[in-house]
Amino acid sequence: MTESPRWFEDADALADAVVRQVGTSIVLALPLGLGKANHVANALYARAEGDPSIKLTIFTALTLEKPEPENELERRFITPVIERLFGGYPELSYAKALRQDTLPPNINVSEFFFLAGRWLRVPAAQQSFIAANYTHAGRYVLERGVNVIAQLVARRDVNGDPRFSLSCNTDITLDLLRARAEGNAHFMLVGQVNSELPFMPGEGDLPAGAFSHLLEGPRNEFPLFAPPTEPVSLAEYATGLHVARLVPDGGTLQIGIGQEGDATAHCLILRHRENAVFKQAVSRLAPNAERSSLDHDGPFDVGLHGVSEMFVASFLALIRAGVLKRDVDGVLMHAAFFIGPKAFYRALREMSDAELSRLQMTAVSFTNELYGDEVRKRQARTKARFINSTMMATLLGAVVSDGLEDGRAVSGVGGQYNFVSQAFALEDARSIITLNSTRETRGRLESNIRWSYGHETIPSHLRDIIVSEYGVADIRGKTDREVVAAMLSIADSRFQPELLRQAKDAGKIPRTFEIASARRENVSERIERALKPIRDRGALPLFPFGTDFSETERSLIPALQFLKTASASPWRMARLALEGSFAGGRSEKAAAGLTRMGLADSKGLRDRLYAALLRAALSRTTTSESIAKGRPARDGSL
Repeated sequence: MTESPRWFEDADALADAVVRQVGTSIVLALPLGLGKANHVANALYARAEGDPSIKLTIFTALTLEKPEPENELERRFITPVIERLFGGYPELSYAKALRQDTLPPNINVSEFFFLAGRWLRVPAAQQSFIAANYTHAGRYVLERGVNVIAQLVARRDVNGDPRFSLSCNTDITLDLLRARAEGNAHFMLVGQVNSELPFMPGEGDLPAGAFSHLLEGPRNEFPLFAPPTEPVSLAEYATGLHVARLVPDGGTLQIGIGQEGDATAHCLILRHRENAVFKQAVSRLAPNAERSSLDHDGPFDVGLHGVSEMFVASFLALIRAGVLKRDVDGVLMHAAFFIGPKAFYRALREMSDAELSRLQMTAVSFTNELYGDEVRKRQARTKARFINSTMMATLLGAVVSDGLEDGRAVSGVGGQYNFVSQAFALEDARSIITLNSTRETRGRLESNIRWSYGHETIPSHLRDIIVSEYGVADIRGKTDREVVAAMLSIADSRFQPELLRQAKDAGKIPRTFEIASARRENVSERIERALKPIRDRGALPLFPFGTDFSETERSLIPALQFLKTASASPWRMARLALEGSFAGGRSEKAAAGLTRMGLADSKGLRDRLYAALLRAALSRTTTSESIAKGRPARDGSL
């Protein structure tokens, strides 16, 4: 585009202008996650909803929605948090219609990555899901004839001329703009200006002429979606400690979203800044572990370089700590999109131009693939470690990250396959997949390491390194017998006998094989004994990179998680209610928690029951205890 854009203060007027220019068949692409132009999307949706002659196709990923409480106690806890963090965030009309099964027949919505677990019970969303590598999504958008892209942008005036940054979502948009410049695509780029969005320099810094329409004005401002950071359990820190030993100085780092990623980043900082404490934690966790060529436990002299599709908030902490300091052509890290807590956005907004210039937002085709300027990428991505999480893994090393064996999509493959592929394509790189060894489903403990599973994201022929809280399974290039033995060694010991039996029955390991005695002590109590003293000294904090939760809310989180787990057993809940009524602690912490939950002066029977349960849970939990497992599944690469 070379002509000046049309400026609008009213989203409905902009939508009318788009329809007049494009026609009645609109193929709308909205960026993944944070970068959606919500007001533009809603105005186009309303236009199509009111006019059946308009066919609207929406292609997107990671539709962000405000959290929904699952029970009364969650409602009491989360409602003030939602108002504080998401008040004023405009809901996306298409998401509400999909969830309520009221999507008009002339509107179709397809996503290639779901907010983890949120769309499992919505058939319309499941049926419209597109399984796609992140790097292939742009191609699919082009094949569907995209004619409108609506994106949130940041504005800055330079010498009197406005500039607009794609900011949080250069990922696919830059690739699509490149295709348009080459004459292989024809679409309108519509921008919605948001003053909270950080202005990121680099390829996503565009002139006004790149846009056909721009929406700006007070009526169109809204707070950025800022999910609060979740607490890191001791089990997740155990995983993080194992992973932090696998990262060589002078290497390249990619980290996915989630608590395991936060734990890894914190443990890397601990290794660099408090090396003796790091080594002590590792020694307590695995006192008899054998050293291998993969082990690295010294401070970072050269430092790491970052190449990650997602710019997670912990990367800023790694930079401040002097861990991420290996620059390539003046750049510390490249990333394709970001989303995070409010403090993360604020830190980016307040950075100097010099600091920001070392953080380059770029195309996902750059971060996630080697092709295209391959020689330079190979030179930069030395000793790369690509760290992502998964839901499950099999004893033969296949990884299950994005879906269930009944076909339902939990999230999406995102960039996980991209990074595993890169790890094999680069000479000295490794893929590291983390997982919690168990999860709780409807009150029943289940192993996340299975003999087999009817769906896989990463096939067993691309098995590399898998890490649980109980250790590291280095399975690249190993025989099936060796892989089974290694995976058994990081499984929860309560499930090892049955897993071993299944492997023996399949003839994949000798009948005479026995799991080493030291590996038959893989229980959560061992993690607690090893790491609680380290946490009590402040070295393994519940929220390593800060939180938007208040102190009282931080104490309530483990208590509510405890009750959620206990709720699967009516007898256990009854005992807790009795304990809270007669023997529950009435500490200052309990009093503050009850007040925050609106249960301090409970009068009705139901509220008195809730108060008793909460008192019991608060007396049994502290902020230093592990958070129970059983969170929704997710793909750690997105």
